[in-house]
Amino acid sequence: MNTYTQNDTIAAIATPVSTGGIGVIRISGLKSQKIIEKIFSLTLKEKKLPKFEANRVYYGWIYEENLTPVDEAVLLCFRAPNSFTGEDVFEIQCHGGVNIVRKILKLCLKNGARLAENGEFSRRAFMNGKLDLSKAESVLDLIHARTDKFSQASAMNLSGRLARKINELRTELLNLLSQVTAAVDFPEEVDEPEYGYIQEKAKELIEEIDRILNGSAASNLMRHGIKAVIVGRPNAGKSSLFNALLGMQRAIVTEIPGTTRDIIQESIDIEGIPITFIDTAGLRELENASPETYIETLGINLTREALETADVIVYVQDLTQDMSREDFEIPDKVKHKNNILKVVSKLDLVRDISVDNSYIKVSSKEKIGLDTLKQAIKNTCLAQTESDSEFCTNLRQQECLINSKNFLLKTIEACESGIPQDLISIDLKSAMICLGEITGEVASEEIIDNIFSNFCIGK
Repeated sequence: MNTYTQNDTIAAIATPVSTGGIGVIRISGLKSQKIIEKIFSLTLKEKKLPKFEANRVYYGWIYEENLTPVDEAVLLCFRAPNSFTGEDVFEIQCHGGVNIVRKILKLCLKNGARLAENGEFSRRAFMNGKLDLSKAESVLDLIHARTDKFSQASAMNLSGRLARKINELRTELLNLLSQVTAAVDFPEEVDEPEYGYIQEKAKELIEEIDRILNGSAASNLMRHGIKAVIVGRPNAGKSSLFNALLGMQRAIVTEIPGTTRDIIQESIDIEGIPITFIDTAGLRELENASPETYIETLGINLTREALETADVIVYVQDLTQDMSREDFEIPDKVKHKNNILKVVSKLDLVRDISVDNSYIKVSSKEKIGLDTLKQAIKNTCLAQTESDSEFCTNLRQQECLINSKNFLLKTIEACESGIPQDLISIDLKSAMICLGEITGEVASEEIIDNIFSNFCIGK
């Protein structure tokens, strides 16, 4: 953040800037009440201010000079330190027109506030001890959660579950480090702890860290979701399957091969995991480039690019057509991908089926086999990620946990080698610092800036 200073009074629109029932403008800082006094009145007959008592709601009017009305509004008053930011905070709830909320924000800025930067309200909450970094990141996760399951996991982190566990581990590390440091600083008064004791404690801490990390892959799936790319020959039924999986007509479907020329994607929730389905142009080898095939060639190239980033490839073959050379070559071209699901389509048009059980049989028209395919997509990605971990972590937190674990492993190796304990204390301290970076007990300005820059302006 370039202009960040906690002495300023900041203001921002806290709701999406669009037409809606309610718009919210948030103000935080020392001058927030003075700003409100210049633009709010309980009545327009005369200037009349409320008492601005903490945790009270006031009805009145936002006005310009000479009590010219801008909008009727509800004013919420929160007093330091019992507010989200830990400062005096006022929230103006007005009608949700784009012009109205922007005009009220301009009045706040005109009378002494400055526009808040991305995440600055949450950053002030962190700086004032109202949030730790793990809770701040859970707020961001809640805002962007695409499934109920991830929302619930983020809410548990916001309640402090991860922070409490990290603080427990830091306390245990601090106790161990204190014993080692005391013996180093006062060798005549304090005996060194046994190497075996240090090793045992380090192993216990590693087990607890591993217990948190067990949920990493599942956490990343809930956060980022699964990209399932639907591929196959032209007119194999890809777009029909795409629409059927979504439960809506998203892609154009015709009997003319090559209708889909571009990448089309939509997301759905499958048991708490966001799945993004991608419909692609039909894969086939074009004999020669021509103006007539130019657009189709571009579509095929986009399909190949999508395959490179796919988590799951849904390869569709048409049951009403004989298998061609391309039907066998296409899966071979993506053989570096382990997650290929073979699907045969148009089940409703075929009586005798001669494909083996490795194929998932579907009918987009009759809605047959769709649930089986959805479960196969989910299970394919979750096969290596299922865990009983109660903790949800992000990539930054996982890196901190892994770094802490590595320092503890070095501690164990140092004990086995009989290295002096004053050197062992360095690894123990480093392990504790890594854990502190998760909650913000120890965090650089660069890390803090990076986290809060991902927030929207009004949060």
